[in-house]
Amino acid sequence: MADFFELHYLEEILHRNDSLLDYEMLTEVSSGRLKFPVYGFSLGSNDPGAPVFGLFAGVHGIERVGSHVALKFLDSFFYQLSWDEQLADLLNHVKIIGIPIINPGGMYHNSRSNPNGVDLMRNAPVDTESPHFLVSGHRLGTFLPWYRGKNNLELENEALINFVKSRASKSPFCMTLDIHSGFGSVDRLWFPFAKTRDPFPHYTLAQRFRQLLDRTHPGHVYKVEPQSHSYLTHGDSWDYLFELISRENSETVYIPWTLEMGSWIWLKKNPRQLFSSGGIFNPILPHRYNRTIRRHRTLIDIMVRSVANYKKWSLISA
Repeated sequence: MADFFELHYLEEILHRNDSLLDYEMLTEVSSGRLKFPVYGFSLGSNDPGAPVFGLFAGVHGIERVGSHVALKFLDSFFYQLSWDEQLADLLNHVKIIGIPIINPGGMYHNSRSNPNGVDLMRNAPVDTESPHFLVSGHRLGTFLPWYRGKNNLELENEALINFVKSRASKSPFCMTLDIHSGFGSVDRLWFPFAKTRDPFPHYTLAQRFRQLLDRTHPGHVYKVEPQSHSYLTHGDSWDYLFELISRENSETVYIPWTLEMGSWIWLKKNPRQLFSSGGIFNPILPHRYNRTIRRHRTLIDIMVRSVANYKKWSLISA
């Protein structure tokens, strides 16, 4: 796997900063003779009562830029820790967890699905009330995109769900950000649900975060809304995790966010990338790639700080 840049970059970040974080191989996925590790990491407070922020990407292997945003943020964050005492102090008050490449087998093969042909964001045991044909997820077979798999969780999803649940279910407050690309011409920041248009139980809190983002980052580019305003799907892992965590500990306030970077604007400005591998989902021109990496760092930083200081804005007293 000498040409797997993203995985090598992740391993280099983890090894270089092993004194600052804990990391482990959560599972290993096979594709022929190749084996792909799925790494999870955590850093910050060891207090089980600390709030938790999670950073995730690479669910769809072809959406490489999502993992790049996460990896570049982590690389910058660890360098900043080497000189920023206030940032180091912040980590006494928050735990940060993440899986920057959830679907390494799919990424290596430049595929949306995992090596079994399963779309991991259609694979969880959750059904939508109003499915759209095929795109919401189906069980017809791997010859079509958006295949849900059979009735079992794929290894990558098992690892993701167990990893988040074990670290978030005892926390009073948790927000996660899962980074994607490919839908629409604007960057959307989605909160649940993907399965239903029923209101999310923490809708008011999600709106408080939107107001915090508006005031802290005026002029930001994000359209903040429930995912159901765009489309409904079967098998959303974050809907499923919300159910599991809420059931296990009703005191935990958990908001899973999804950043959907609108790639259609990249295609509009550079139609030739339609004919390149992955060009529909990733910025190809260097200046546009660099702008995308810069563009979302502020959002992630605000999320980390808002989780660490959740009592100040959420009106949660726990």
